[in-house]
Amino acid sequence: MARQKRQTKASVHYVNNKEFTAAITAHNIACKEALAKDEDKPRVSEYIGECIYKIATRLSTKPNFINYSYRDEMICDGIENTLQYINNFNPEKSQNAFAYVTQIIYFAFLRRIHKEKKQAAIKQRSIEQAGYLFETFSTIDGEVEPGMTNQYIDFLQENMNTIRARAKKRIYGFRRTGITFPIPRISN
Repeated sequence: MARQKRQTKASVHYVNNKEFTAAITAHNIACKEALAKDEDKPRVSEYIGECIYKIATRLSTKPNFINYSYRDEMICDGIENTLQYINNFNPEKSQNAFAYVTQIIYFAFLRRIHKEKKQAAIKQRSIEQAGYLFETFSTIDGEVEPGMTNQYIDFLQENMNTIRARAKKRIYGFRRTGITFPIPRISN
């Protein structure tokens, strides 16, 4: 008895690279013509916008971006940067507009993550410098009740030590194994 081959569906991608590249090339030509006539640049077509949104959304679901609470901001930054630099795509250098857009979005994600980490560090420093201002709160009557605390501030204070440890690990390049290494001091 002969085995029957399974019928597989044709691979359907969420963005067709050939159509996407053709649409971006047509848009760039229209932009160059408008620039030559001293007119406003034409709007990006619905299809290009939809493809950019799909690429950004799909890239944000990758394991290195999925767990950030500011994923929506990352997607928005990626779309904004893509629309800003879409006219720089050169079809003579590459026929892969999908890769061009993905790179723009990827680096926009990295910039957003860097900005958010910077803001978190600033918040943590300000909480650390505030000291005991946030340890106790006064009630409406003006009485100080030590049991009332701000959960967000408690969370940040608990996590400051882990963030510092990660920073040291990155700087000195070793994991905590219980073995201490002397850190060389540089003298002037």
